[in-house]
Amino acid sequence: MVADPICVRAFFDFYAIIICMKKAIIIYGLPGSGKGTQANLIADKFNFVHFDTGKYIERYVHDPENQKNNLVKRERLNFDKGILCSPEWVLKIVREKSISLAKAGYDVIFSGSPRTIFETFGDDKNIGIIKILEKEYGKKNIKILFLKISPETSIRRNSGRLICPICGAVIISYVHKNMTCPICLSKLKKRTLDNPKVIRIRHKEYMERTGPILDKLKKRGYKICEINGEQLPAKVLNAVSKCVKA
Repeated sequence: MVADPICVRAFFDFYAIIICMKKAIIIYGLPGSGKGTQANLIADKFNFVHFDTGKYIERYVHDPENQKNNLVKRERLNFDKGILCSPEWVLKIVREKSISLAKAGYDVIFSGSPRTIFETFGDDKNIGIIKILEKEYGKKNIKILFLKISPETSIRRNSGRLICPICGAVIISYVHKNMTCPICLSKLKKRTLDNPKVIRIRHKEYMERTGPILDKLKKRGYKICEINGEQLPAKVLNAVSKCVKA
């Protein structure tokens, strides 16, 4: 049976339209601004894949199978101190994963990544994440969001955060009064990153290394959608949804 040329052409035209409609979102903000929460909510609402590079890196550096690798051991020391991991190393593993997600046809949302000027824009020898996204998704299909909160709110939220190692649920200790996950009943844990001293280091790292990215993105022609992250998550989601749809 010979395929109808008109039907074949219609299929590929439709496929091309679908590919062109792929979208990428990047959410920036201080630790505790709600980047991960909003990324998860948007992923569910709009059928995106949430590429949480922070979790990706955290699992990578704490994976027992990687502990014989001296490079990974060095990156783990930086990670646990609240210092950003080496940009060259992060760019390599994030770029590889980003390309694979795009080639698979997924809409993708990043929470807090890329984290440095180098990771974002690269250099003469390294292609940055923004160029990868522009190539795979098209510049007009990339949205940049910024969740604005105060440093005090950041410390309060992160200091009270507990993580379930089994299902990944994020629990606020001053709301949930015991150490048992309400979803899977596993024992909750506190991350090494979530103590006030480390959080202040993360603030400094953010202001010096991540903050300048927004200014450079503006110069590159991107409009930054700024949202009040101090609001309840539902209100933040409403504002984020409007930016995504715009």
